[in-house]
Amino acid sequence: MSSHAFAATRPPQWKQLAPPPLPGPTFAAQSSLPRLPVPALADTLAKLKDSIRPSAWSEDEYTDALKAVDQFASSEYAHELQQRLQARAEEPSRSHWLEEWWDDWAYMGFRESVSSQNGFKEHPAHLPQTALHRAASIVRAAMLFREQFKLGEVPPEATKEGPICMDSWRWMFDCCRVPGPEVDWCVSHGKAGDRGRSGHVAVLHRGRVWKLDPWQNGQLLSLEELQRQIQHIYDNTTKEYPGIGVLTASHRDVWAKDYRALAADAHNADIITTIHSAAFVLCLDTETAPSLVDHSRNLWHGAVVPQSGTALPQLGLRNRWMDKPCQFIIFADGEAGFVGEHSVMDGTPTVALCDHVLNTIASPDFASPSSASVEGALPQPLDWHVSAETERAITAATEAATALVTSQTLNVVRTPYGKAAIKAFGVSPDSWTQMVVQLAYARLLRSRGQKRQGGTYEAASVRKFLKGRTEAIRVVTSQSDAWVQSMDDASAGATRKLELFKDAVKAHGASARAAGNGLGIDRHLLGLKLLVKDGEQMPEVFANPVVKRSSYWVLSTSAIFSKNFGPYGWGEVVPDGFGVAYMTGFDDYLQFTITSRTEMPNAEFCAELERAAKDLYDLHAQRPSSEKARL
Repeated sequence: MSSHAFAATRPPQWKQLAPPPLPGPTFAAQSSLPRLPVPALADTLAKLKDSIRPSAWSEDEYTDALKAVDQFASSEYAHELQQRLQARAEEPSRSHWLEEWWDDWAYMGFRESVSSQNGFKEHPAHLPQTALHRAASIVRAAMLFREQFKLGEVPPEATKEGPICMDSWRWMFDCCRVPGPEVDWCVSHGKAGDRGRSGHVAVLHRGRVWKLDPWQNGQLLSLEELQRQIQHIYDNTTKEYPGIGVLTASHRDVWAKDYRALAADAHNADIITTIHSAAFVLCLDTETAPSLVDHSRNLWHGAVVPQSGTALPQLGLRNRWMDKPCQFIIFADGEAGFVGEHSVMDGTPTVALCDHVLNTIASPDFASPSSASVEGALPQPLDWHVSAETERAITAATEAATALVTSQTLNVVRTPYGKAAIKAFGVSPDSWTQMVVQLAYARLLRSRGQKRQGGTYEAASVRKFLKGRTEAIRVVTSQSDAWVQSMDDASAGATRKLELFKDAVKAHGASARAAGNGLGIDRHLLGLKLLVKDGEQMPEVFANPVVKRSSYWVLSTSAIFSKNFGPYGWGEVVPDGFGVAYMTGFDDYLQFTITSRTEMPNAEFCAELERAAKDLYDLHAQRPSSEKARL
């Protein structure tokens, strides 16, 4: 086993310890990808000045913010920081200047779990509608895809502009995040030259861990045999087992301490290694997901089931290993979904994984009986040695998780129209949806007599660059504000509102394109800030209240799309904010999943989203078809 999973501190160059992939189409374009650029300082600061205007609470505050930016721009120190950043970018040992910083600043040094969830639509109608069949189908389809990936035969992701980076796919299978004191890391248990005809699955049911071997003697078990194997797990896990999995949802420093106490027992260390090295985790839950909201919540944080005779509930988190990049969840009623851990892999690769798996299952010949079906060795239970210290840790983790889960609210909004209508109006569905969010949030603030507390973050992929990940699109602009204000201005006619909407969409599109080209504002500012050395004074611009407010993400938004998905979402990123996960790819509806703390006006925000979506549709519906905006 890899000793790096139990090291006291993170190994240097931990990413380079992952084995290289086999040559093939999957990674063929990697060597031709450009490196992430360093934006010009003057360009970034000009964009910053423009972007902070809506975050100012007064003209005086805005004037002070402009002065702070200008003073920084004209200082020798700003140019010194820019030169340091450029020099860092030119170091031949780096893939790009941001990689290590972003790994730690956004993920490995962040001390909470970082994950998102995608709920699957129903199992194909021609297949048995049971949890058992669905679980076996997912295992077989995922292992078929893993074999294709290991062989380097998965078609690489690409956009209209060309290929995008596939490097993060190396962390999809056979990997795990490891909790460390102050900073985490990931360990890959992949083997150089692996052709994918091996590998096991860690299965969790009622808190019990099982090792399932879908590949036996170089052959992938049939769907019928996998059902027999998983039924064995159901039949032989008839009681609750110690919920070690809940420990993985703890604050990372707490989990790091509990992890090392757990792994001090050699038997437990072997179980951890089995989980870490598993291709993925399969979670067989005892709870159901009867509604879209239940489906979302039970994927997001697991079910919370009160227990008689004890103050502590039974948590679905007992049946998770939140450090794994890929967890497939099967509920007792056959509903299913996916939970992804994002520290080294963002959402788009796992969407591709899920689509491959679900499309394979839906294919007509997937469930055809196998004439060569053979019985394999049955899965093996892996039962922990649970010390008194670990028992106390489970209790504490359950209490903390219960408090966190019950402090969260989630609601889902679906509009009565979708992509088809928006495109008929000649508008980008993403920009349309972002403007709906802006209008709804502004009305929410106005109804509560509040000023804007921060900005809106939209994730932009920069995977057109080698090892690129994301950049921030600053959605709030002077143009979006002007349009939002016009929508409730009785003196503004429809023509004026449409003109302002067109301006807002153009501004959003320009910001999105710049971010996607690695020319956003926020990552560049982060790089400059991180290059301030010990003993040097942090430039005042970074402490300016308007500048800080503009990147305080009260609305954390992002969109993915899969025809196979129902629920989709994550939590808010600041205590007084909202997580706004949305999908624009369905012809007949837009979907928003809104998460927040319970003290936030979640239901009111959802109601405003419905109203804003209707008002924007009505504004365009009254316009003659010959006047399409073509935005």
